Amino acid sequence: MTLLETLKQLPSNSGVYQYFDKNNRLLYIGKAKNLKNRVKSYFSFTPTLAPSSKLSLRISKMISEVYTLQYIIVDNENDALILENSLIKQLKPKYNILLRDDKTYPYIYVDFSTDFPRLEITRKVLKGKSIKYFGPYSVGAKDMLDSIYEIVPLVQKKSCLNGTQACLFYQIQKCLAPCEGKITKSDYLLLINEALEYIHNKNKLIKKLKEKMEFYSNEFRFEDALVLRDRIKTIQKSQIKSTLDFASKEKIDLFGVQIKDTRAVIIKMFIREGKVISTSHNYINITEFNTEADIYKSAIVNFYKQTLPTLPDEIITVHNLDIVDELKEYIYIQQNKNIPINNPKIGKKKELINLAITNCNELLKIDNNSNNQTIYKELKDIFNLYKLSKRFEAYDNSHIMGQATVGAMIVWEDNNFKKEDYRLYNLEAKDEYHQMKEMLSRRVEKFEQNPPPDVWIIDGGATLVNLACDILQSVGVYIDVIGIAKEKVDAKANRSKGAAKDILYTKDKVFKLETSDKRLQFIQRLRDEVHRSAIGFHKKQKRKEDKQISLLQIKGIGEAKVAKLLKYFGEFQTIKEASLNELQEVLNQKDAILIKNHFKEEQD
Repeated sequence: MTLLETLKQLPSNSGVYQYFDKNNRLLYIGKAKNLKNRVKSYFSFTPTLAPSSKLSLRISKMISEVYTLQYIIVDNENDALILENSLIKQLKPKYNILLRDDKTYPYIYVDFSTDFPRLEITRKVLKGKSIKYFGPYSVGAKDMLDSIYEIVPLVQKKSCLNGTQACLFYQIQKCLAPCEGKITKSDYLLLINEALEYIHNKNKLIKKLKEKMEFYSNEFRFEDALVLRDRIKTIQKSQIKSTLDFASKEKIDLFGVQIKDTRAVIIKMFIREGKVISTSHNYINITEFNTEADIYKSAIVNFYKQTLPTLPDEIITVHNLDIVDELKEYIYIQQNKNIPINNPKIGKKKELINLAITNCNELLKIDNNSNNQTIYKELKDIFNLYKLSKRFEAYDNSHIMGQATVGAMIVWEDNNFKKEDYRLYNLEAKDEYHQMKEMLSRRVEKFEQNPPPDVWIIDGGATLVNLACDILQSVGVYIDVIGIAKEKVDAKANRSKGAAKDILYTKDKVFKLETSDKRLQFIQRLRDEVHRSAIGFHKKQKRKEDKQISLLQIKGIGEAKVAKLLKYFGEFQTIKEASLNELQEVLNQKDAILIKNHFKEEQD
């Protein structure tokens, strides 16, 4: 069906539409309350089908690339907004904004329904009317909590209250032993209030930590002092320097966006009890087709899509938006709360906006100073990439004779390896082709939760590049794929003069670049990192398998008993270090003696 025929048959329902170019590459995903009215507004039908004259130059240019159109009907506009957001994350269209930071933020909470409550961390809403939440925290929540337990003698572990006898924490003065009745509920509540004061006042917590760090240093406990130093740095990192204090119980979420050339930054600031308690930011690659409103919509939809432990009384945006009513309705349906979205022009809230703008501009300045734009442009030019690419995933697998078969994925973005985004895979396939197929197939299944990158780097040649392209095509995603493999001479890697030459592959071309070429060196750097990651994971898994084989070689200790031991102890090293009595908790005395003697002989 041609584009014109599809346009003529558009329904008046709410839905999501998708534009494709002549190569069937996805250009754009949008949503509409009325598909017929919205989509047709992009086009002029006489004398021939063309972009509407009412469009801006940037939108007109995009529409001129549209060759086909597909649409999905939904029940209402809110469902269309949710589906649009989900499809953008999975399919990564060329001209849509893609925000990756839609993770849930941690909260510190305390449950006052218990006699001796503890401070803990959660990322979800918990059952209980007596639970009080603090947050969200973009960074430093665990460090704050660990620090508070270092300073205030609260119940250190959940399991402590199950006993009836004071433990080591009491002996080292980190707990006052409520298990033995050495502190009353009312006195313990005073400790909780002291702990909460440190949550409300980070500067007070940092001051106390510095005193403790100095004490450890004077006692020559330098390792303990270093731990506190690192915690202080992390807690300080979560703070924006601000003298703003609303002197009230204001609960505000602020979203701010600034754009510079092909980069944008969005900052989120969380104000609780009238003070800025945490902030986070994201850099975004954009095109000339993207607006501030696109970024705000993506950020707000992503952030409020899950049930949150606490909600603000007001949302502030740095820019005045024409999609406020749409976003308010979405938040109400998701959170069951009417939250106003405002763009203040005067007063302290305007000062808050100015603070957000200042920080956005500083972040863009830092990003511009650190960003090596040249290499990304050169990669785009030589490999004819779909767009300027800055997020790369690289893949490799490792095994020895089919044993401990594993795969690894590493991520490069913003001129750094993003180690928190690395993934490791235990694989079942027996040959390298099917191992790569298994790993990449598992990756595409997670595109909705973890959106695809701009480029895949595959450790392999044309065959594996074609495999990767086929897998992506099967799920309707277009991203560029580059393979890197050693030059082959007589079917073996050429290692003359101690070095192998690497050849680069795309879907249609082969590239033999000089070893001094920066583009080759960039791809090699990613390949070497994923190779290191895969080899490291393989060695770890191999050691586990070797220990299992070692246990299975003991006469009388079969697979069922090994599985029983692993279920109880968790890992082989713990089994090896277990005492005879501990082993007898799982197996009989004879088996326990066999295992102890076996490991003793291994050491001898």
